[in-house]
Amino acid sequence: MGSQGSLEDKTVSICYGSDFVNMTFINFCTTRAEIAQHWTDQLLQLAYNLTQLNTSTTMFLQKAHTKLVLTAKSGKIPVKNIIRMFTQNKEDRKRVEKALDISGLPSGKNDAVSLQKFQFEDFFNFYKSLTQRSDVEKVFEGIVGNTKRRLMSVKQFVEFLNKTQRDPRLNEILYPYANEARAKDIIMQYEPNKYNANRGQLSFDGFLRYLMSEDNPIVAVSKFELSDDMDQPLAHYFINSSHNTYLTGHQLTGKSSVEIYRQCLLAGCRCVELDFWNGKFDEPVIVHGYTFVPEIHARDVIEAIAESAFKTSEYPVILSFENHCNPRQQAKIAQYCRELFGEMLLDAPLESHKLEPGQELPPPSLLKRKIIIKNKKKHHHHHHKKHHKKQNVQPSEGGETPQEADENGIVNPAVEGENDPPSDVIPENEVVDGIVNNGEQQIRNGDVSHAPMLQQRQSSKDSTQEDDDDEDESSTEEDESNVEDIKLRMDDKVPAPDKVASSAKETEAGAEISALVNYVQPVHFNSFESAEKKNRMYEMSSFDEKQATTLLKERPLEFVNYNKHQLSRVYPAGTRFDSSNFMPQVFWNAGCQLVALNYQTLDLAMQLNLGIFEYNQRCGYILKPEFMRRKDRRLDPFAESTVDGIIAGTVHIHVISAQFLTDKRVGTYVEVDMFGLPADTVRKKFRTKIVQNNGINPVYDEEPFVFKKVVLPELASIRIAAYEESGRLIGHRVLPVVGLCPGYRHVALRTECGQPLQLASLFLHVIVKDYVPDGLSELAEALANPIKYQSEVEKRGKQLMVLTDCLDEPSEEIEDKDKVGDGPTSSKSTEETVKTKRLQSMGELPGLQPASSSTHGRPSIIGINTSETPEIEDNAPSPVVQAVDASANKSLDNTSSMSEEIVAESLEKLMENKLVREKKTELEKKLESLRKKHEKEKIRVQSQKGSLDGEKHKVRFCMSHKLVKRLSSRNIFSSDVGLSTLVETSECSDMENRDVDGPPKGLPRSQSERLLAVCKVHMQQERELQEKYHESVFATIEKVMQASQSNQLKTLRVLLERETADVKRKLQASRHGEVKQLAKVHKDKAELDRMKREVAKSTVEKGVNECTRLTKIYEKKRAQLEKQHEEVRQRLEEERAKAKANLQAEYNSRCSKFESGELPLSPSGGTSMPESLSENTY
Repeated sequence: MGSQGSLEDKTVSICYGSDFVNMTFINFCTTRAEIAQHWTDQLLQLAYNLTQLNTSTTMFLQKAHTKLVLTAKSGKIPVKNIIRMFTQNKEDRKRVEKALDISGLPSGKNDAVSLQKFQFEDFFNFYKSLTQRSDVEKVFEGIVGNTKRRLMSVKQFVEFLNKTQRDPRLNEILYPYANEARAKDIIMQYEPNKYNANRGQLSFDGFLRYLMSEDNPIVAVSKFELSDDMDQPLAHYFINSSHNTYLTGHQLTGKSSVEIYRQCLLAGCRCVELDFWNGKFDEPVIVHGYTFVPEIHARDVIEAIAESAFKTSEYPVILSFENHCNPRQQAKIAQYCRELFGEMLLDAPLESHKLEPGQELPPPSLLKRKIIIKNKKKHHHHHHKKHHKKQNVQPSEGGETPQEADENGIVNPAVEGENDPPSDVIPENEVVDGIVNNGEQQIRNGDVSHAPMLQQRQSSKDSTQEDDDDEDESSTEEDESNVEDIKLRMDDKVPAPDKVASSAKETEAGAEISALVNYVQPVHFNSFESAEKKNRMYEMSSFDEKQATTLLKERPLEFVNYNKHQLSRVYPAGTRFDSSNFMPQVFWNAGCQLVALNYQTLDLAMQLNLGIFEYNQRCGYILKPEFMRRKDRRLDPFAESTVDGIIAGTVHIHVISAQFLTDKRVGTYVEVDMFGLPADTVRKKFRTKIVQNNGINPVYDEEPFVFKKVVLPELASIRIAAYEESGRLIGHRVLPVVGLCPGYRHVALRTECGQPLQLASLFLHVIVKDYVPDGLSELAEALANPIKYQSEVEKRGKQLMVLTDCLDEPSEEIEDKDKVGDGPTSSKSTEETVKTKRLQSMGELPGLQPASSSTHGRPSIIGINTSETPEIEDNAPSPVVQAVDASANKSLDNTSSMSEEIVAESLEKLMENKLVREKKTELEKKLESLRKKHEKEKIRVQSQKGSLDGEKHKVRFCMSHKLVKRLSSRNIFSSDVGLSTLVETSECSDMENRDVDGPPKGLPRSQSERLLAVCKVHMQQERELQEKYHESVFATIEKVMQASQSNQLKTLRVLLERETADVKRKLQASRHGEVKQLAKVHKDKAELDRMKREVAKSTVEKGVNECTRLTKIYEKKRAQLEKQHEEVRQRLEEERAKAKANLQAEYNSRCSKFESGELPLSPSGGTSMPESLSENTY
């Protein structure tokens, strides 16, 4: 055709199908290559136009109308064509015929409709007659009321737009409220009656057209545009990824295809996988090694990628290589990449983003139209180790131990790769791990002739590759043990071989292909700490779903933080032979960027993946939520309560009706699920009733489905799916929570592949708003509309004035009574007030005073009253302990709290203790007894001389006796001595000085010496008695002090425990109250359980915080009290030493005075009490 150019250049091939695998091709030939190129470009734009894909329900009706018109060859449309478009069963045919008749169109089976009488307006009237739309009519009547004219005014329409259809989460400045001008414009556009339009009135027909129009979308139009910031590092995006892209079916028995690479890339996939193996004639091939899957040429795949990589998205494509080729064929792969990709190949890092530790990955905006290679990187400083291994264990070139456990206890299968079938599926008498039955296969240059069929690859997925240049390679012993392990596991299947094929493991990267690797360098994952320490953003690791799940469960926060700066890839487990998929949402929650799925299987996981990546212009990159990107914030993917800084949301979905779900006569129902964080995910819970035998216009109209709290709306999405009663999927739609538009909306359904169904749609009422906890809705309303709230409050206040005026005076009187009341009732009231406000009386909360001390003999709140120590009976077995217990019981009344100031007892108070006083009294009695004994002995000694100076002796004895009695009767440990005692002492001394000037003149020398010796013995005995009781008294004081201090510490501890128990009790009561209230509000068991867990968690957090605060107060007060106790102990030791020294000094003084004659040796003089003993020596 034509004279110039080849036929290939002038051919347009159109590929279409219902999924990525089953494709049909139609070829068209043109006369010139320019025409073919123009058609190709325009058809591609139409096929992947997101605006057309997400168009309005009216537009789909127009497409259906156009299809009917264009298929009319004779200028007339057969009625049977119209019927066939909407139904296939006999009962529904009658409904279609009746609707045609009501619309004024021919309805006979053999009739035809002329194109002039079948304009779109006629088709729309037929649509209304067929679907009736009583659901929309009900909404319309709810707005306009029961007016006869049934017209909506501009004011009513403005209110409808602002209150029902507007998203309350939007900024009022950037997205202003609708006004009358905007409402009139909409009315003019959609009201078919021009008379009503000019008067600013909207009929039911115009209202229905508006609800079905492009001005009333279910998702904000901006979500389909390039709305995300594309200047963030590569690790900050979710990237649309494929696993084993070449496969079109089963993992073991399916087929390979070059075309599926084109389809995946056109659908927005930005990461595809290529498994390279040695091919015949030194041509590398792509194949699922050691399976029945046929091979395809590597050059064809690379060429297909070069053609399709950037047709629908300009953002970078990552090629994930799994390379099993020898160096020669690796060099060919590198050559094909450079030759076919050309400038698209990113073979060197950017100047602005060098491969350095701490350097962030470049953003997608700098990598537009670039292809990034992910392959093992060759590290030259490990080359000598590799060479050494080859010399010792040639077959196990890349050998690793069968299993490696990382630092987190995650077992990484190092023998079986990502794509390997398990060993038990390998048939006998086949090649296994490069081991051949006859043992005669010769391996030369580390390669095989081609990719063998039915072999289990000893592959190396990225998670098991040891490419880190800081890690040592496996030792020779490890390689040998690897070979032995392989032999043992396969011993019962094949004979033991002499050698192991080197192709069993992903081979070492060649220099040529290693030079192409830069920003995506796969390394073996050791630990999060190791990755953080190295801080190499350009290194990434891959995990199968089981490994990733284990990491997510055991260390969720670290996994999220790891994904903030490094890439991670998650792929399906090797046991998914049927090419099924795991739920990608699980790993999106952890921030994993490359969640690779089997594109050939359009299950629920793949539907969700396609639905999510449709947004942001289907560029293949979705920006992660802010908390998954910022290093200064932490996000727990298992959080159930709201996160600080993230506004939780609430979503209500009311499924009202559906239109044209199916042309079969079957029952239908609708399910609404939410996917997001585990706390946000709700599946198989919300489902409508089954409407039988009505696929044209089923009406569900039940209670709305409420997602009360969505913790992380940015990561949440809603899936609405329609099913036949048998469970067969009719169509579905994935909608992001953030972009969801509230109000009455129509939702066009999609197929499993994401293609729109022709006419199937749902009519919903959607409510989206910020989450407000139960009990705070009134406060939220007041904040949202303070003027209205204030006016309502004032109105209610005026209404209550009639009831409250008469209560003002009595309330004041009651307050006065409460203030002056001192009876039991008043006291009880005070105690109850303190008890119920224990948390506020800690002295920590502002505006609240600590509780005052009791005036009824109870211990003061400021300190424990130890002056009123309870009485103890003499026969008590342990008086000190008993006193302590009684004091503790008395001090811990209901008014005590942690705000009390407990002060250590002073030494003076301790000396006034009853036990100490008893010891002092006992000393006095002993001294009195000893005094009498000494008097008798002196009289006996002196009587030997006779009654010399009898009168004088009587006088001196009398005065001396009086002095001793006064001194001994006083407390020798008291603070001061009475003045009268000192006066009397002085008088006695003067009298003695006047009467006696020394020893009696008439007393013989020997008698005087004998009396002096007796007096010294008496003084010695008195001193020993005083020293004995000195130790006893101070030991008693110390014992009382220890008991008192222990009691105070115990009191403080009991107060803490009582306060803690009180806090727990109140929080528990509050929790029970909240749970009781929740049970009234939430009827759904799952939601109720979730709310209960949240309340329990909140209660625990409050309890921990309050107990921590009380413990800090306790520790502070305990430290202060112990400091005071130590001061008292030090003072006691000082007083003990001082008193002992005073006793010794006084004894020495008296002895010297007796010897010098200053004190008389008469009985009265010998028994006089030393002055120092009357002083407070303690």
